[in-house]
Order: sequence, then structure tokens, then C-alpha cells
Amino acid sequence: NRSAYICLVHYENGEKDYILHPRGVVIGDTITSGPRAPISMGNAPPLTGVPLGTAIHNIEVTLGKGGQLARAAGAVAELIAKEGRSTTLRLPSGEVRLISENCSATIGQVGNVNVNNRAFGKAGSKRWLGKRPRVRGVVMNPVDHPHGGGEGRTPIGRKKPVTP
Repeated sequence: NRSAYICLVHYENGEKDYILHPRGVVIGDTITSGPRAPISMGNAPPLTGVPLGTAIHNIEVTLGKGGQLARAAGAVAELIAKEGRSTTLRLPSGEVRLISENCSATIGQVGNVNVNNRAFGKAGSKRWLGKRPRVRGVVMNPVDHPHGGGEGRTPIGRKKPVTP
């Protein structure tokens, strides 16, 4: 039930794990995490080593718990300030939040950016996602909506439209 793609990562010790797919990362790329990770797409250093203005995603809120913020497809947060032992982030919602500088985040944007541009094709495709039909007021009866009624396609009959 997530909109972001995932990547299968092979570690040097033979283990395998899944991560969120960072935009621009392709098969064969090497990604690293930890304090010595360079600032490049897909790497996950702690926020201490990340320069201001960097685009980040999959941000930890508490150290060692794993990423919790900016995980949806196309999501990106921005590092806007560092004060003492904490860093200030601007999240995709516009919220500005203080987080410990020891928490880690992945550099770059989450992949699958065009998830919202998909054409559904038919009403049933939206129903599969739990979206109910939206009926226009103009096609209703006058008892159901202020725009309803009339013979054929009639004007609204009010000074201003009443939506929906």
C-alpha cells in the first residue's frame, strides 16, 4: 500500500535487504550508509555531515528507529538549518521540524515521481482503490443539489455556483 518503489540491496557481507528506491539510482550503483558515507544520491549519512539545502528523504526521527518522514513517492525534504545538536528540516507538507543531528536520512528524492500522473482509464480502477464516484450537481434533481433540475442543460440559475 505504498506509492514508492523499493530496491533490493546486496551488502558486502552477503546479506540482502530492501530500501526505498531513490530517484536516479540504477542497478549496479553502489550506495553506502553511516558516518563516512559521501553526499551522493541514495547514500544515507547522519545529518551531521549533510550540507544545508540538500534534498533528503526517509528521515529518522529517533536514532536507530529507521526512516519515518518523507517516504511517499516523489517526496523530498530540505535541510534548512543546523543549531547545536539539532537540525531543522522543511518537510514535504511545509512543516518545519527540529531533529537530532545524529539521525540519518537518505540523500535525494524518493523514486516513482509520476505516480499521480497515471490515467486510471475507467471508473472501476478508482473503485479498486476505494474511491467512490463523484456526481456533478448539474446532473442531479433539484431536491438533491442547488444546481439540479431544468430541461436539458440549463444554467445554474444563481448568482454564484454552489460547489460541489
